[in-house]
Amino acid sequence: MCAERGKLAYKTFTKPFAMNFKICLTLLAAMLFLGACASDPNGLYYSQPVYVAPGVGLGTIIAVVVSWSRNKSILWAIIHGILGWLYVIYVLIVGKK
Repeated sequence: MCAERGKLAYKTFTKPFAMNFKICLTLLAAMLFLGACASDPNGLYYSQPVYVAPGVGLGTIIAVVVSWSRNKSILWAIIHGILGWLYVIYVLIVGKK
């Protein structure tokens, strides 16, 4: 019984490096996002006001380029450009086609 438990533990902790890297990258992005969203109810922390301006951002550009290189479709590039960073994070998690 102990030998089976040891094999199970060995299989659990020997995932490929790429899978561990993707999980760590996703967790890091989530922590940074949550840290940016955190605020103090008493207003003790300084927070800079956020202004949203119309235009094309970095996330849109990266999403369009990645979408075009994967799909070679203008329609998908437009849709993924609208999604922006969501699509970029999805590609990082899923990987190559």
